[in-house]
Amino acid sequence: VPDMDKQVLEAAAERTFQYQDSLPALPVPPLEESLRKYLDAVKPFLNEEEYQRTEHIVKNFENGIGKELHQKLLERANTRRNWLEDWWQNVAYLDLRISTQIYCNIGGPGPYIETYWPPKEGTQIERACVNIWHTLKYWDLLRTEKVAIDRSGNAVLDMSQFRKLFCTCKIPGVTRDSICNYFKTETEGECPSHLVVLCRGRVFTFDALHEGNMLNPPEISRQLTYIQKRCYSEPDGPGLAALTSEERTKWAKMREYLIDLDPKNLTLLEKIQQSLFVVCLDDASPHATPENYTEVTRLGLTGDPTVRWGDKSYNSIFFSNGTCSAFCDHSPFDAMALISMLSHAERKISESEGKWKGSDKVRDIPWPEELVFTVDQKIKNEIEHAKESYYQKVSDLQLVNYAFTSFGKALIRKKKLHPDTFVQLALQLAYYKCHGRPGCCYETAMTRRFYHGRTETMRSCTMEAVEWCKSMLDPSATSYQRQQLMLRAFAKHNKLRKECETGKGFDRHLLGLLLIAQEQGLPVPELFVDTAFTTSGGGGNFVLSTSLTGYTKFNGSALPMVHHGYGFFYSIRDDRIVATCSAWKSCPETDAEVLCRTVYQSFQDMLQLTVTAQL
Repeated sequence: VPDMDKQVLEAAAERTFQYQDSLPALPVPPLEESLRKYLDAVKPFLNEEEYQRTEHIVKNFENGIGKELHQKLLERANTRRNWLEDWWQNVAYLDLRISTQIYCNIGGPGPYIETYWPPKEGTQIERACVNIWHTLKYWDLLRTEKVAIDRSGNAVLDMSQFRKLFCTCKIPGVTRDSICNYFKTETEGECPSHLVVLCRGRVFTFDALHEGNMLNPPEISRQLTYIQKRCYSEPDGPGLAALTSEERTKWAKMREYLIDLDPKNLTLLEKIQQSLFVVCLDDASPHATPENYTEVTRLGLTGDPTVRWGDKSYNSIFFSNGTCSAFCDHSPFDAMALISMLSHAERKISESEGKWKGSDKVRDIPWPEELVFTVDQKIKNEIEHAKESYYQKVSDLQLVNYAFTSFGKALIRKKKLHPDTFVQLALQLAYYKCHGRPGCCYETAMTRRFYHGRTETMRSCTMEAVEWCKSMLDPSATSYQRQQLMLRAFAKHNKLRKECETGKGFDRHLLGLLLIAQEQGLPVPELFVDTAFTTSGGGGNFVLSTSLTGYTKFNGSALPMVHHGYGFFYSIRDDRIVATCSAWKSCPETDAEVLCRTVYQSFQDMLQLTVTAQL
């Protein structure tokens, strides 16, 4: 995870995107290596007999069809710098037909309530305009390529995801969605500079530049106040944005219908697609404290669908009590690009104590313009249906977002332990305590040291972790035994992370082999229909879907991958660990509240081990 303090050096000589073309291509690991790692990863979920059966299937694959598929994959990798990129975009995101706004989008609360912006009615617009202004300044830094390049040690990381923070939108398709991106650097040319504002079912737009100069906070405030006054004194709009929360094929067809109804609707949709980002003025007032962000996180992810454009790469949500949240389509980027931008804005906002200290001069700028769509009864009914279906689905969500405040990164590092591994192992222990069995777990590892690299799966539920969990629940195990097993589990996890980050993971490789088989019209190899594949998490069946959102103040979340699973996302700070845990209420065996509290208890248990065993 990039070090945020060095994130933006405004006068840096390096240009943000200057090394893009010299990044190494994404490698394809050796087949036997990947299969060996896969066998190691399925072990915790199989008994001896099942394991031998799977071992046999893997050997057959390695000496048979797997060899051919691997050869074809190498040929594909020879002709492109990232053999995975298009496939991943499609399989992980664009081919999905479920409501991506509900099941795939990512979001999280702003941490400002801890410092200058505690929840307070009547502050929505004044805080929004300061926040928007700093976000616009970041857009300007990206345009001029002054955002510092992320590095991991000395290795330069791919920065291409940053191009998709602004002016980016997903477009629904009947069988597959697409992404449009209108961002350009200054050198490349003109870039759209307008914002879209959603408020009470209506859609407005205004330009963030006037005569080539950015609007200042008082000017942004004038625009937002105008929009809000109109919305409060006039009837609500149709709430067209709710359609983005529909299942993809349905939304695609409705969008076609809208455009057929009146070609002007297409112009308005394009205006939203091209906008820098969407500002959402939400009437809710979520409760929030530094120790408990639950409500603001839940509403950020699953709040009023008429004031979120689910397909937009960045929705900046401002609630009526001055709390705020980010909400993003996941297809164009992973969370760290967003967090880099948010952290930059947060530092600037803190430097000025949450206030605007510049000029109060407001130029004579054009008033915002309303985007008035032509809608008929059919569209109005569809919007109503979309809202009902949305609320029915999200009402099933159980989500908690608490801060564990006893200790954080500082103390864990002092014990010479890796903070991220610390949390992952605590989660393994908690799941074991709550469910009495190992929980297959997906942790995001980043592969950004490669050209257009995004992620690899790190499977945290290792044999080493399971052995340690068992010892923690075995009354006859000594502290020393538990401590030795814990250190072994740490070492294994750290090794996995290193492998994944350097292109030596196996999940994306296996996916590539499966997709080659599909492209060639071959039957699905037995490896992928073997129960061990699914039981261990393969094919998107991980019971624990997890990610570190950095050593930052930003904690974001996504929802569980499977119905009987959990989402567990956490940020690690010097003095605390903030986690968001989610589950589905309709699943009787999961409970996000209980799992989260058990993880926090496990933190204490682990620290205790380092003390008693004198680590």
